[in-house]
Amino acid sequence: MAELGSKGVTAGKIASNVQKKLTRAQEKVLQKLGKADETKDEQFEQCVQNFNKQLSEGTRLQKDLRTYLSSVKAMHEASKKLTECLQEVYEPDWPGRDDTNKIAENNDLLWTDFHQKLVDQALLTMDTYLGQFPDIKSRIAKRGRKLVDYDSARHHFEALQTAKKKDETKIAKAEEELVKAQKVFEEMNIDLQEELPSLWNSRVGFYVNTFQSIAGLEENFHKEMSKLNQNLHDVLLGLDKQYSGNAFPIKAQPSDSTPAKANKSPSPPPDGSPITSPETKTVNHELEPSTLEAPGASIPKSPSQLRKGPPVPPPPKVTPSKEIKQENIISLFDDNFVPEISVTTPSQPTEAAHAGAEAAGSEAAAGAEASKTEGDSGSSSLPAVVVETFPATVNGTVEGGASSERADMPPGFLFKVQAMHDYTATDSDELQLKAGDVVLVIPFENPEEQDEGWLMGVKESDWIQHKELDQCRGVFPENFTERVQ
Repeated sequence: MAELGSKGVTAGKIASNVQKKLTRAQEKVLQKLGKADETKDEQFEQCVQNFNKQLSEGTRLQKDLRTYLSSVKAMHEASKKLTECLQEVYEPDWPGRDDTNKIAENNDLLWTDFHQKLVDQALLTMDTYLGQFPDIKSRIAKRGRKLVDYDSARHHFEALQTAKKKDETKIAKAEEELVKAQKVFEEMNIDLQEELPSLWNSRVGFYVNTFQSIAGLEENFHKEMSKLNQNLHDVLLGLDKQYSGNAFPIKAQPSDSTPAKANKSPSPPPDGSPITSPETKTVNHELEPSTLEAPGASIPKSPSQLRKGPPVPPPPKVTPSKEIKQENIISLFDDNFVPEISVTTPSQPTEAAHAGAEAAGSEAAAGAEASKTEGDSGSSSLPAVVVETFPATVNGTVEGGASSERADMPPGFLFKVQAMHDYTATDSDELQLKAGDVVLVIPFENPEEQDEGWLMGVKESDWIQHKELDQCRGVFPENFTERVQ
């Protein structure tokens, strides 16, 4: 019988709860549809908004504090590994060995104490502070349900009173349920109306205490750690004094953003053509043996070559200079000389003679006539040789008084060269060349800036089109070109 009674009570309670849920759901639907009014308390709703904000802020603070503690623990481990490394490399016979061991031990104790105090004075306080929110949150939700019950009982009582057929018994029962629902709601509402503002105001003191504790713990920790670091510095200073002769020099590394200009040293042409100049062993055309053996080694720089600029250019072509041609002419009288130029009799002038005469002007023509006359006299058993030569210049002036600087050329014009190979510029101060481009060579404004094997010039096409020397001029590898005038 007792079991049946117990089952009956349980079943009745379940049925009552189900009925309450249905009644609340029906009431909420009617309120949303506007068919039933809803009791509202704006002051309490504001308290609920403050509560939710306070809970969100506290949850975030707890999360960040846990992250901070994890970082402290990781830093402790890293510091411990570092001091262990110092103990391993510090040899027993070095002065201050015992001091370094003591410093390492105190370092570990400081980190451990700092972490533990953070847990006790910050994290546990944080957990206690947030521990009150779940209960209050459930009470706020329950108060909302009781408010719906109160509104439902009120509407039911009002409906019975306005009915055409009044049933006094039902009205009395409804009134009794209304009073009961109102009492339960108001009790919960009054308690929360007092607690929520008090909880909201307590946040200020909690934040102050929490961050003051963290700041104070950090201050003490860093003070003690600073003392240990000073002690370690003194120990290492004593070691340095004893072994000062073996000190390790620390050299500053150059910044990648400001590289020194590489020495622009021309090298063999990119097409693999053989070097024909007999002057291939000059500093202009050959790297030092040490650099050939070690491709990764940097080329030594002279003081005048340390300005900023482009890197080492592609290998240029080595071409004979004017001085080499003169040496070939002198060697005509050697027994082993085999001329590589056309030989003609006095009665058969060659096209080269005419071309040389036209290029050199009246002075070259006079020279050709003199050579022809000497051949007619028959005073020499060697055949007459007609060689195209360039008039020697001194500071841009042709020997004999003729100036090489013409009105249609850029200021300081020296001579013309023609590109024999393509050259891709690697810096803003270099010329981009295509095979066949004609370049007007001009002197450097500052002769100290000129690198060996490089010339300053402006492409003839750019000069004719723009006449702007400052914007069009640039440096280029001399051995990529061949002099034409």
